Amino acid sequence: MDHNNSSFSSFKSYMNALSDVHNRLIRRAGSVSSTFDETSCIRSRSGADMRRNLRWYDLVCFGIGGMVGAGVFVTSGTASHDKAGPAVILSYAIAGLCALLSAFCYTEFAVHMPVAGGAFSYIRVTFGEFTAFLVGANLVMDYVLSNAAAARSFTTYLGTAIGVSADSKWRITLPSLPNGFNQLDIIAVLIILILTIIICYSTRESSVLNMILTSVHIMFIIFVIMMGFWKGDVKNFTQPSDPARPGGFFPYGASGVFNGAALVYVSYIGYDAVSTLAEEVKNPVTDIPIGVSGSVILVTVLYCLMAASMSMLLPYDLINPESPFTGAFIDKSNAYNWVTNVIGIGASFGILTSLLVAMLGQARYICVIGRSGVVPVWFAKVHSKTSTPVNASVFLGILTAAIALFTELNVLLNLVSIGTLFVFFMVSNAVIYRRYVSVETTSPWPTLSFLLSFSFTCIIFTLLWWLAPPGKPKGFMLGACFVVSVVLVQLFDYMVPQARKPDFWGVPLMPWIPCVSIFLNIFLLGNIDSPSYVRFGVFSAAIVLLYVLYSVHASFDGEEKGSTCQKNVEMVKESIDIEDLTVKVQS
Repeated sequence: MDHNNSSFSSFKSYMNALSDVHNRLIRRAGSVSSTFDETSCIRSRSGADMRRNLRWYDLVCFGIGGMVGAGVFVTSGTASHDKAGPAVILSYAIAGLCALLSAFCYTEFAVHMPVAGGAFSYIRVTFGEFTAFLVGANLVMDYVLSNAAAARSFTTYLGTAIGVSADSKWRITLPSLPNGFNQLDIIAVLIILILTIIICYSTRESSVLNMILTSVHIMFIIFVIMMGFWKGDVKNFTQPSDPARPGGFFPYGASGVFNGAALVYVSYIGYDAVSTLAEEVKNPVTDIPIGVSGSVILVTVLYCLMAASMSMLLPYDLINPESPFTGAFIDKSNAYNWVTNVIGIGASFGILTSLLVAMLGQARYICVIGRSGVVPVWFAKVHSKTSTPVNASVFLGILTAAIALFTELNVLLNLVSIGTLFVFFMVSNAVIYRRYVSVETTSPWPTLSFLLSFSFTCIIFTLLWWLAPPGKPKGFMLGACFVVSVVLVQLFDYMVPQARKPDFWGVPLMPWIPCVSIFLNIFLLGNIDSPSYVRFGVFSAAIVLLYVLYSVHASFDGEEKGSTCQKNVEMVKESIDIEDLTVKVQS
């Protein structure tokens, strides 16, 4: 900021701001914006508007492209071999149901508040600026790191497709650098930079490219499914190769099915990026519900068919956990080795689509975070000719490319996923809070008390499930937690009335569906490895430090200059905004 009264206009001004940080935190950290703020005055800080030219079929393709990457070719093997056996089919179905419930929560917010901020905006209007910045910044870092990992995976799968070792032929080794950071991947950098140029040019053209790549990728997936059903044997659903191993469709029991669901749920992460495109959708009221829910349902069907195909190819105890499909065809006969090359090509297309969608999403997240003033507003600018957030796209593209150039895949994979699940958990809480709390008319404490009590019960259930030794005491305690959680939801539903009803589209069976989503996300967080929690703690500490040293002061300056919308007019303007939108929908 270059204004004379800015906290950053001089060193003395900044020192004065730091000395007042306690009061500024009290004033800004819990401050919430309104729907009107997010859709009008805050959005205007980007300058030009993003062009509304996406329809439901664009969103469906973006959702499929974002979810169906190369991960399904890997996680399905571990889930079947070590967790669920042939019942991994049900694991994918359960994980798909979990994703659909979380998608419902995203959809209610996206329809009511069609802005590019996704979860950041939803949490900001519910729990305030600091919480939104904490989860939003973590989510952006997860996007950047996972995109860097995906780009390096593209090099590996492309090498597999044409029979070339990526490490020895395409990556440059620098012995002077430490292990894990000494193999330069030029191809990964080029892929990221090319996709960055595409998403800067036009969202419409990005959608067309995504449709083409997604269609080709689905064709490869259908080919793999058909090969599995053609060459497979139904007896592999129930008979392991080693008679000493557990047999039947449920060799690891019901617990194995849920453990498998926790593992494969990561294959559904990606639909949340669709919500960041809400600002560019022609008719949010109808297009967003169809686009988000439709993509999750279609992906669930594809995943279940792939799991069935894999289970027919080999008994579960012979499936290679790291490369289930390629290993299955190599084991069958040398005559089918060419199928592994086809799988490599298909996985390469899947990586490109997931990269494209994720890079679109990460740019829009940081764009709206810039609009809020907690990071420089430079990130919020939308180009007048392309109608895309060029500054945010270029910055994150270069950052992702730099990380992908040096950092090996195994280093990156230990740093991702927990932030996304945490955001899903927060959005599920937020949709309940928004339905039952109106700041002007109702007390937030009954709802907050319920959310805290329910989450605590879910945490106890999760710890018992993952850590307690098997036996009757464990079953009794799990059952007790289940009963307590159901009673809590029933009492809350009976005693606390809803403060507002959705104008257009809302989560059905409120509050049951968001509560199930809360439980499932906590349960899945219990299956995350310790390095991910270390990463989350380190990044969260860095984000808190950034907020204290910069963001709260920038936000305070914005409020002082009147760039933050005033609460005393938000209710009137919000009602006008909703009425205008209703007229548009009806027309």
